[in-house]
Amino acid sequence: MKKRLSVSVNLMVEFFDLDPMDVVWHGNYPRYFEKARSELLNIIGYNYGEMKLSGYSWPVVDFRIKYIKPLRLHQKIIVNAELVEYENRLKIEYVIYDEISNEVLTKAYSIQVAVNISNNALAFVTPDHFQNKIRKLLL
Repeated sequence: MKKRLSVSVNLMVEFFDLDPMDVVWHGNYPRYFEKARSELLNIIGYNYGEMKLSGYSWPVVDFRIKYIKPLRLHQKIIVNAELVEYENRLKIEYVIYDEISNEVLTKAYSIQVAVNISNNALAFVTPDHFQNKIRKLLL
């Protein structure tokens, strides 16, 4: 079985995330995923500051969310982020679980691509320095 990098963050649904129907508004889910993605990038040692210093930006070019069950006020959740592709693009899969029941509530993925900051050229292969960071962790 191929080893993958993943991280989980524990969060609690707050009042300001709710819509008038008393469930988390659909547009707030990306913020939960971003918390997990940022933690995953911290573990790799290549978060947004390091990306910029390396000369690349990593815009999100695709983001898909499958809403399975609504999230509710003060619900304790676990957001898992797993790096599933990195050689030509950065694909991260996410799963939100209920902390108590471990029930899957939401699934998603994001895709980011490397863009050279100096000339806005798309890199069709992930820059070596980023791939090397990941490979060291996968050993």
